[in-house]
Amino acid sequence: MADVGEAGLAHIADLVAGEPEGITMVKPVERGWVVNVEVLEDHRIPSSGDILALYEAELDPEGNLLSYRRIQRYRRGSGTTGEGDSR
Repeated sequence: MADVGEAGLAHIADLVAGEPEGITMVKPVERGWVVNVEVLEDHRIPSSGDILALYEAELDPEGNLLSYRRIQRYRRGSGTTGEGDSR
């Protein structure tokens, strides 16, 4: 699972302008894997004002990217009420 997570993070890092903060989920699915990656999209001072985004990458069983999308955008420390909820 760690290798799949790292593959998802690498794919997202290649595709988006922000800086990946970390992997938040790795889940096996029928067609392969789903990996969620948190990305710093807008750095602010103080850092509590940073804007983060949660990206979802769908990978095949070998770790190749099938699709990706941004599923959420939020201010650091605001917490989330559930996957896909926007603030």
